[in-house]
Amino acid sequence: MPIHESLISPTANPELERQLRERLDRHAAIGGGFGQLEALALRLGLLQNNLTPRFRDPVLALFAADHGLAVEGIPQPFARSSREQALLALQSRLPATVIARLHGLQLQVVDCGLAEDLAPHPRLLLRKVAHGTRNARVTLAMNPGQVQAALRVGMELADAMSGNAMVLAGLGQGSIESAALLLARLDARHLGELLPADTDPALYELLQLVLSRHREAVDAMDALAAFGGYEIAVMVGAMLVGASKRMLLIVDGLPACAALRVAASIAAPVTDYAMFSRSSTDPGLDTALHGFRAGPLLELGLSTTDGMGGALAWPLIRSAAALLSEVHELPSTPYANGLAEGAAPALDPNTEELSLRAGLSLSGEPDDGPDSLRGSAS
Repeated sequence: MPIHESLISPTANPELERQLRERLDRHAAIGGGFGQLEALALRLGLLQNNLTPRFRDPVLALFAADHGLAVEGIPQPFARSSREQALLALQSRLPATVIARLHGLQLQVVDCGLAEDLAPHPRLLLRKVAHGTRNARVTLAMNPGQVQAALRVGMELADAMSGNAMVLAGLGQGSIESAALLLARLDARHLGELLPADTDPALYELLQLVLSRHREAVDAMDALAAFGGYEIAVMVGAMLVGASKRMLLIVDGLPACAALRVAASIAAPVTDYAMFSRSSTDPGLDTALHGFRAGPLLELGLSTTDGMGGALAWPLIRSAAALLSEVHELPSTPYANGLAEGAAPALDPNTEELSLRAGLSLSGEPDDGPDSLRGSAS
């Protein structure tokens, strides 16, 4: 399933942007300005190429994998193995998965390359490329064939999705360190700028050694093979196909940022479909976001597993889309001047459709129609 840059359309559209701004102005005239939500709503309209952006079947996708480099002493996040983290997610015991369920995000845990197997589960996608990457201190983390296999996994996963919004986050011991190596190489950044402030000096020296060992891996795909990991490579494929389908990509955490950086080297317009959330205060994420000239949707001072920030940002995104798709526009003639006392104003087709979606009949009485306040807008 090859992806060529031409299959991902840039979202820039001056005429649509003009129409979106006019629509927002008309809606703001009803109840006041929307502040920063206006810019977010504008992006969503351009992303979907539609004056009335709506979302369906949103997903929180956690991409899990192990890294061979972890045997060198990389600490376990929250003192739990990658498998234990994945199990907590599947059991809805991670805060991120609880918040996701609250806001109508469907959970998918993708086993891209965990060292230990997981039992089948309705929310688990078994897409293991291998049982963890190799040790990047000794050799390439992945060979070219494994990189291509991981990309295909991500492409097929996004192609099969029925929805048009996805939060992407990595999970696994060594995932943040591999992402830091990858971004340091591709963005020519100092490695220390991408690591947590409390990184152990011995670990820092180890990662510098890995970076030096693969000094010739300067191309994005070569660097991905050198540093790993499977979860990053699978996210690359998912982002490319997701963007080709005009899917909103909510990028959460350093591994997801590294995946977006690789995806952008293949097809630059993929970044038009990306928005950012953060679940950690690590300064490395600030550096990564600076490379995209972007900031997170919310700054809440979180220090938790990746995916939490995206789950919390989802209601904000839905609210911004609703400013364009769900606000009823007033008729051009004021009610007091053009209606007999007690008469209902005429509804234009868009307003009639929205009324039906909200479960109201044209008489204003409750109707048995579908409820528009579901977890994701249809």
